[in-house]
Amino acid sequence: MARITHGIACSHIPVLGYAFDHGKEGEDYFRPAFEGFEWTRKFMKEEKPDVIVLVYNDHASAFDMKIIPTFAIGCGESYPPADEGFGARPVPPVEGHADLAWHIAQSLILDEFDMTIINEMKVDHGLTVPLSMMYGHVDTWPVKVIPLAVNVVTYPPPSGNRCWALGEAIARAVSSFGEDLKVQVWGTGGMSHQLQGPRAGLINTEWDNMFLDRLIGDSQDLRQIPHIEYLRETGSEGIEMVMWLIMRGALGRSTRALHRHYHVPVSNTALGHLVLEPVDGSVPPSPTLEQSNAAAQTLVA
Repeated sequence: MARITHGIACSHIPVLGYAFDHGKEGEDYFRPAFEGFEWTRKFMKEEKPDVIVLVYNDHASAFDMKIIPTFAIGCGESYPPADEGFGARPVPPVEGHADLAWHIAQSLILDEFDMTIINEMKVDHGLTVPLSMMYGHVDTWPVKVIPLAVNVVTYPPPSGNRCWALGEAIARAVSSFGEDLKVQVWGTGGMSHQLQGPRAGLINTEWDNMFLDRLIGDSQDLRQIPHIEYLRETGSEGIEMVMWLIMRGALGRSTRALHRHYHVPVSNTALGHLVLEPVDGSVPPSPTLEQSNAAAQTLVA
């Protein structure tokens, strides 16, 4: 059966995409940011995951104020890079895994998560920058990707607890898929940053590193951090870190860190990156999933 082998957390800072696309990785300003991903690129070549469930937020490329899904899952065959005002990034289209995506969507909905299903959309830097950081310059991405978009732009975003629970439900969905697949879950966005207002440029390195520390091991307390703490301590855009909790929730009770990278500043943002693996490999139980699946089978019959 399919199994989640690792979780990866990664900021999706747009200027890193610009530096990557224009060959600036070796410049003094950008070098420290990119050097922190050299370990991960080697790891990805060795690990060779089949599918990535990539949790990110759209930046008005696929969604706008006309429609704001809290959680949306891409179930299509492919996703082209979006034009965010300066032309689309010169990176390959993202190839989906429709069979697994539809399976996850069905499982999540029967597990009482109200998912928006997307069959066609363009993906912006929130999704493509982490791929570039992890895989470098490639003609085609060597992995299939299931986009999972989360609203952290317009109030109200989902709570950290709800995001963690979604990660647990994703783990249950993946483990019930019959094909033998190595799956990773990535949480992107963050860390501390604010792009507007009197606190524009805010970076809180102490809080960021506390959050990184607490993702390692038994991290259950993270799911209870209220929105106001993210906003107060990490700026208006720091709320993106709740997406990391989806990744963390998918890894089970405890984790160990294989790699860690933190650097400031990149643009006016803190850069965080973690590679985690589950310690016990257990799948979070669901008190309702068995009942829901039985009800679905009854309907089909």
